[in-house]
Amino acid sequence: MVEPAAPAPAPGAPGVAAVAALAAAGAPGAGADRGGRGSLTVRERLRPYRAVLASRARSQTSYRTNFALDLLSSLLSAVVELAEVWVVFRATSGLGGLEFRQMLLVFGLADLAFSLADLVFGHCDRLPTYLRAGTFDVFYLRPQPLLAQLVTSELSLRRLARAAVGVAALSAGVVVCDVPWAPGSVLLLVTALLSGCAMFAAMFVWAGGLQFFLLDGREMTNAFVYGGRYAATQPASVWSRPLVVLFGFFFPMAFTGYLPTLALLGLPGPGWLPSWLGWCGPLAAGWTWAMALLCWRWGVRHYQGGGG
Repeated sequence: MVEPAAPAPAPGAPGVAAVAALAAAGAPGAGADRGGRGSLTVRERLRPYRAVLASRARSQTSYRTNFALDLLSSLLSAVVELAEVWVVFRATSGLGGLEFRQMLLVFGLADLAFSLADLVFGHCDRLPTYLRAGTFDVFYLRPQPLLAQLVTSELSLRRLARAAVGVAALSAGVVVCDVPWAPGSVLLLVTALLSGCAMFAAMFVWAGGLQFFLLDGREMTNAFVYGGRYAATQPASVWSRPLVVLFGFFFPMAFTGYLPTLALLGLPGPGWLPSWLGWCGPLAAGWTWAMALLCWRWGVRHYQGGGG
């Protein structure tokens, strides 16, 4: 367990202010008996998490120059990735049956979904640091779910700049592809975006659950989390059969951008990935979250403490 007399928390560990915010916001044991837990409203239950996230946001924006540079670096990184897609299609008229204007939709949907999930869940890949330092044990001292505490332990506002590139690409794709604003099209876009966010968020949780079994497995799990994001921004029709199985169904990255684009534009899909699967994003998100929560629960039950 973490020693109570430690002079300062490890980097990324929840600080004293966050613990005080959780207690002052109505956590059981701070003046409320167990009988009152069931009478708390949803807003009251979420108040501790809002307090912690607000403190994280204030701490990042307090140094304005540094925050602006973080936003700029995140923006440039996303622009470079979009430029990579443009360079590929600059050398050819089409790839995998898609033109560059259609790939804007694929890239926009997948990248925007990843950016929003990365904003809230991206710091879950720092879990190996918490486990090695023993600071994850602090989470056990609070009457809050472990996963909820991990998710709200950090907030990277700089990733908003990356999301802006996804919004721009998606908006441009909708315009240049002349997507009709019919109720079905709007419903498909909203469903695909929400499902994509859920899938990428589950991937971060899934990777976090594996860290309980790996000595230092961040690089290995990043291979399918960030590798999956890269695969999601590419036409799945050029994948080999093993990649179709891996990133098409097991890690269902094709459901974030490629398949919804086919369904939205009425384009035919490859043999293993017909275009009607673009409407099955919620099912793919449900599968991903089921595996992520199973892996997380398995990892938490396996964890024996930091040993400090």
